[in-house]
Amino acid sequence: MRSSVGGGWVCFMEMTGLLSGLFVGIVIGLIARLLVPSMQPIGCLMTIIIGVIGGALGAVVGNAMSWGFWLTFGTQILIATILVAIIAALFRRGTP
Repeated sequence: MRSSVGGGWVCFMEMTGLLSGLFVGIVIGLIARLLVPSMQPIGCLMTIIIGVIGGALGAVVGNAMSWGFWLTFGTQILIATILVAIIAALFRRGTP
């Protein structure tokens, strides 16, 4: 692999990191929506955004605490579930 910033491999690694982060965000967001026990008036894009944010925050907490994969994954889902509940309540409040 190349280590130069302008090299093709670096761009490929950044793109795969972006796509894997997006995929993990989708999975975490979907699990979080399943765990919130009511109908959420949020769309797919908001679910993905919440999943990515929950995944990133959970990863930061897990890395800071030196947790393993499963505990970090559970933390990511917990944070995303809390975010889904908050965002869904805000969206429900805004609609008549």
